[in-house]
Amino acid sequence: MAKLFNKILIANRGEIAVRVIRACREMGIESVVVYSDADRRALHVRKADYAYHIGPSAASESYLRIDKILDVAKKSGAEAIHPGYGFLSENARFARACVAAGVKFIGPTGDAMDAMGSKTKARQAMAKANVPMVPGNAEGLKSAEEAEVLAEQIGYPVMLKAAAGGGGKGMRMVKSRGELRSALEAASSEAQRSFGDSEVYLEKFIVNPRHIEMQIFADEHGNTVWLGERECSVQRRHQKVLEESPSPIVDPDMRRRMGEVAVRVAQVANYTNAGTVEFLVDEQKNFYFLEMNTRLQVEHPVTELVTGMDLVHLQIRVASGELLPFKQEDLLLRGHAIECRVYAEDPDNQFFPSPGRITRLISPSGPGIRRDSGMYEGWTVPLDYDPLLAKLIAYGSDREQCIHRLQRALYEYFVGGIKTNIPLFRRILSDADFQAGKLHTGFLDRLLSEPHLPAPEHEERTRMAAIAAAIFASTEPQVTLGKPFDGVTYAAAAKPVNGAANGEKSEWKFQGRTEALR
Repeated sequence: MAKLFNKILIANRGEIAVRVIRACREMGIESVVVYSDADRRALHVRKADYAYHIGPSAASESYLRIDKILDVAKKSGAEAIHPGYGFLSENARFARACVAAGVKFIGPTGDAMDAMGSKTKARQAMAKANVPMVPGNAEGLKSAEEAEVLAEQIGYPVMLKAAAGGGGKGMRMVKSRGELRSALEAASSEAQRSFGDSEVYLEKFIVNPRHIEMQIFADEHGNTVWLGERECSVQRRHQKVLEESPSPIVDPDMRRRMGEVAVRVAQVANYTNAGTVEFLVDEQKNFYFLEMNTRLQVEHPVTELVTGMDLVHLQIRVASGELLPFKQEDLLLRGHAIECRVYAEDPDNQFFPSPGRITRLISPSGPGIRRDSGMYEGWTVPLDYDPLLAKLIAYGSDREQCIHRLQRALYEYFVGGIKTNIPLFRRILSDADFQAGKLHTGFLDRLLSEPHLPAPEHEERTRMAAIAAAIFASTEPQVTLGKPFDGVTYAAAAKPVNGAANGEKSEWKFQGRTEALR
């Protein structure tokens, strides 16, 4: 068996940094983290064995600085670097720089990243490997005239996509020839601003597609396996919001076929470590290669729960040179898991970011509930980075039980001082189409476009606050209860309560009741 690393540097922040720290501790490996000015009091800094400051709050001067991160690796004696997700996790130059510095990069090689990093290059490679793809061009568009000819050939609507990016940037859906030129210019400009590459390609727009991805894993000895699919169709602005495994529509035969294609994609790229092959699935259950993510996914916990595997442990072991400890035929999927990405944003105000101090945090627990978090009570959420605070994951023996457990956990979850999208998840999980598994990438846009009443718990909280005000009534002129619910200040005046005359003490004591009633 290969020797594990003694010390790993985690080139990231937030919940994923905490996730890797925990894995390192379980494996007897020391953890090193880096932090910016904005993250001096972040949870990952508190949890790690060693923490090094690397610069100002701006990611361009801290978490994206390859030189600073490698300098910390040298100073700390770290033998390997885990990139997490985002930041430098899919940067081929960083992967190569790690190798040049004598530090193991826990992920694929720079060459594999290059092969999959450009969507046009990936499409060219996949075409040679007979991987099913959405009709479109394999090379970047050279002109508006070329785009018009191709669009007429495959038929409108079409989708313009940035070759170098993802996350919805540099993407435009075009319904007719009259929209094409302006959309091409806009997509190209946005791609240049976001990724430093203006290349755009065109493909057929699939109506009401599902976004389903397949987790793969490959060791450094030529063994590659698939670990099941994740349904990622609940999206807002092309960004995943909720994921689940298995998909409600994927049967064993379809899973096997998707898995075999995903393994073929990885083998074409000479891929190693954790990776994800994404597919679009049409209403007839035909699936088409979309792209490959060359890193650990945000939503990896749902795969961990249904397979019983720890993917971060597996990443570290594979990077240290170990063989995969199982074969494809050993894979057994059990139960159902759903993940909610909890963001510091206001769903009632166009999802505007909601930074600020977390004044109160009540975390859910109980059977089948997991929470991967980077926040704590008293921490100030910065505005400088992605607003992801935590991931709430539920597991059940089947999808119905999983949904019920997640609904219960969401009603237990309370984050005070800032706005979060927790109310949105309560709404999603109570939707009839979601419960029936009738999903597509436009599902959430449809749900958000529908008029809805204020969250029912608001009225419930108001009643609770009124009861609390009565309970806390005493001989004092007024007892202020603060702002435990929805930012509203409640107070109890010294008035007779349930027959108790002024001047008499309430049978309830203020001390010890505040926490219980929150």
